[in-house]
Amino acid sequence: MNVIIWLVLLVGLLVLEAMTAGLTSIWFAAGALAGALAAYFGAAIVVQLLLFIGISVVLFVFTRPLAIRFLKKGVTKTNVDGMVGKTAVVSEKIDNLAQTGKILVNDIDWMARTEDDREIIEKGAVVKIQEIQGVRAIVSKTAD
Repeated sequence: MNVIIWLVLLVGLLVLEAMTAGLTSIWFAAGALAGALAAYFGAAIVVQLLLFIGISVVLFVFTRPLAIRFLKKGVTKTNVDGMVGKTAVVSEKIDNLAQTGKILVNDIDWMARTEDDREIIEKGAVVKIQEIQGVRAIVSKTAD
């Protein structure tokens, strides 16, 4: 009887995974398969549950980051995500305290700020985009 319960749980988790397609329940489906196999071979319910929990947690912790990295490998960054790490030219002096500063990225002016309020970057300097915060590009001056 336990085998049937584990198989129903396995199918349910696989259906859930197919519906979400976000690597959310596949790890637990593998744990349910281990529980079903343990039940089939006559293991006690405690052993079945320990296998389910242990295998699910181990797979989730150790293989999920690798799987996500593999799935995102061919994804091209678009829009704002693609700007981080690129260089740009300062089109208006960047001074956080004066609340001024713009950079030119792909022929579009972006409001720019530095990470350090004391840092001032003059017009014409080349900067690297560190991150995007709302409508502002957070930049740092590149090495000359």
